[in-house]
Amino acid sequence: MNILFVSSGNSKNGISSLTKNQGKSLIDLGHKVTFFTIKGKGLKGYFLNIFKLKKFLAQQKFEVVHAHYSLSGMVASLAGAQPLVVSLMGSDVKASTLLKYIIRGFNTIFWKNVIVKSQDMKEDAGLKEAHVIPNGVDFKKFKPIAREEAIQVTGWDPDQKHILFAANPNRPEKNFKLAKAAFDHIKNDHLQLQKLVDIPNEKMPYYFNAADVILLTSLWEGSPNVIKEAVACNCKIVAVDVGDIKKVISEIKGCYVTGFDEKEIAQKILDCLTLENKTTGRNTISYLDSVTIAENLTEVYKSTK
Repeated sequence: MNILFVSSGNSKNGISSLTKNQGKSLIDLGHKVTFFTIKGKGLKGYFLNIFKLKKFLAQQKFEVVHAHYSLSGMVASLAGAQPLVVSLMGSDVKASTLLKYIIRGFNTIFWKNVIVKSQDMKEDAGLKEAHVIPNGVDFKKFKPIAREEAIQVTGWDPDQKHILFAANPNRPEKNFKLAKAAFDHIKNDHLQLQKLVDIPNEKMPYYFNAADVILLTSLWEGSPNVIKEAVACNCKIVAVDVGDIKKVISEIKGCYVTGFDEKEIAQKILDCLTLENKTTGRNTISYLDSVTIAENLTEVYKSTK
């Protein structure tokens, strides 16, 4: 199939790694994927791209247009993109009640199919016909790596234990305050709290494998890829119960789902540290392999035509 991806190009590395990786997995299946990136932030920045996309669509024909995030879906809609599939992320349905109502309106008028990342998102969005397809994991990239090799890449102290806060602490919704409070509660001089800030996607497997525990304390999530990628690396994880995290990790020994309580989180971090071996979580998420997800997306595209 000839597919057009419409997405933001505003991140430090241009297209987000999630979108780029999903496109690559479709290309590996034999599809042709073209990327149209939206440059500009906020409503004004996005909507200035409507006429650019309209012109682009007039010059080329696609069997399906797949927009990523709600604003990209709105731009694609107003540019006349058809047939249109829109993938919603956690921020689309968790951050604003008003945005949810706008999304429902666009879905009714313009969108042929909607994809959400978890059942929790589907219920929150109120989109009964939405397809639940989480983002996939590249199992060839995200895999167990020897700690010594991983530590060397990250530059962390090999004699310390490392807790990796699996998000940018400057994003309020990632709730770093709670992570820091839990870490401070432990009071261990041989423990360091690391953060994910502007780490290239190709280096992420090393950061996961260098960490002794992965920590996530977000106020909300849809289906956080950082957790699934960490599971693919057989990491020990402590995460609050948001999005589909419980479904992904609750049955894995060495992974814990908690409430928003700093003492509970601190105790589960300590529980992880008492386990010498890595987990076997990778074996439990074969259904999230990027190849399987690409096949699921293909079925949605076929139903959209």
